[in-house]
Amino acid sequence: MKGKFIVIEGIDGSGKTTQINQLSQWLSGTDLIPENNQLVITREPGGTQLGKSIRSLLLDTSKENSPDSITELLLYAADRAQHVNEIIRPSINKGDWVISDRFCGSTLAYQGYGRKLDIKLIKNLETISTQGVSPDITFLLDIPVEESIKRRINRKDDRIEKEGKEFLSNVSLGFKALSKENKWKKISAMSTKEEILSEIQSAIKNLTRIK
Repeated sequence: MKGKFIVIEGIDGSGKTTQINQLSQWLSGTDLIPENNQLVITREPGGTQLGKSIRSLLLDTSKENSPDSITELLLYAADRAQHVNEIIRPSINKGDWVISDRFCGSTLAYQGYGRKLDIKLIKNLETISTQGVSPDITFLLDIPVEESIKRRINRKDDRIEKEGKEFLSNVSLGFKALSKENKWKKISAMSTKEEILSEIQSAIKNLTRIK
């Protein structure tokens, strides 16, 4: 039996890391994952050793190392192709469960809606890089842009975060549109972390048909 592939999406500051930590602790204490299988926590970009090098290039704040928009898109696609083939597909084929901090939705939101690159081009690259692998469920932690900026006030921005409020607003609109189009589970990131986890737990139980 194949494992489950769960993705958490959202703009920076939405609490993805907190929820992934909570979710992994909860899942590890349930019998949802078969006894001989494990839970794999990963992220994009940077889920593989090669991906870590790509991540450092993508998030570097120095202008002389800044890729143009198409180069940026191709680097994300390369990271994803390696991620799928090295981590995600082998894990779910073994029956392991995978939770990923970001996947294809982030590329469509940031490079499509944020950078205004051709959505059709991005989807074509997605087809190539994923080779048919797709999440069993995607959660969108939805948060106002103003709250995202407020939560990150004491944190040094990476290259993408430095793009500013208008860019982030376009990305946020993109996430909302993608969530509706793809029937993601959208959850208000303004709720308490316990309330958010409860909604995630309920959706996963429904996914596995365990009430």
